[in-house]
Amino acid sequence: METMLVFLLTGTLMAATPLLLAALGELIVERAGVLNLSIEGMMALGAVVGFVTVTASGSHGLALVAGGLAGVALSALFAAVVLLALGNQVATGIAVGILGIGLSGLIGNSYEGMTTAPMTRLPIPLLSEIPIIGPGLFNHSLLVYLAPLLALAVWWILRSTRIGLIIRAVGEAPESAHTIGYSVLLTRFLAIAFGGFMAGLAGAFISTVSATLWSDGMISGRGWIVVALVVFATWREGRLVFGAWLFGLATIAELLVQGMGINVPSQLLTSIPYIATIIAISVLSRDGRKIRLHAPASLGRTYNSTA
Repeated sequence: METMLVFLLTGTLMAATPLLLAALGELIVERAGVLNLSIEGMMALGAVVGFVTVTASGSHGLALVAGGLAGVALSALFAAVVLLALGNQVATGIAVGILGIGLSGLIGNSYEGMTTAPMTRLPIPLLSEIPIIGPGLFNHSLLVYLAPLLALAVWWILRSTRIGLIIRAVGEAPESAHTIGYSVLLTRFLAIAFGGFMAGLAGAFISTVSATLWSDGMISGRGWIVVALVVFATWREGRLVFGAWLFGLATIAELLVQGMGINVPSQLLTSIPYIATIIAISVLSRDGRKIRLHAPASLGRTYNSTA
């Protein structure tokens, strides 16, 4: 039982970390008024670039940065279409996401099935020695510890800094923000780039820290879970952290059930995170007032700076 509890805590954090990282990036993008549905492709591209980098260099830190930059490159394409060419955000996001998935398969073709050494863990002194809780919560790689701190930083930036004020102003009323001298296009481009970096970083985390292997299709719908997670959190950082942990638990439930020897079809177990996503969004959608209250007013709406 003790081993199972440690596995549950460890697995939940490992599964939740990439979801939280990518969701924080998507949160910033949506607070700036842009709906980015290409997260899946950005995570996939970041995963393969990160894996190729760690295989060639042996540096997990470099691999994570490379994965993040790969996400930025793909996000720049998305930004160019929706901000400059005034493309539809939903259609463009889906198309760019498919492109990212295709590129990841092409780049990773020769690496299929290869593995890499796991990233070094950094146990927290004293806390990691607490029975069950210590090994489960305080014996992880650095990025697992940083993820909730990044959520706190995003909360502070959006609410207590000039940068956060500009992002929120652009997301709520871009025309008014432009009138008082803020660059809507630049703000949204930088927000999209940040979201792309976080998505690519999340993908690289999965391939080099969590799974430590490359397999085509390994992102397996996590990008869509991220988009749903932001809505589930109603664009609030605290709920985003809780939601990531909740969905992380749902993701690890497959292995937990198998470890308990319960005879359940593997297809049903694999679908647990997506069933949880559907249920969570369905429950939340019953209170449309809450969604309208917290959703950025210009979310998904094309802004024409020349109009």
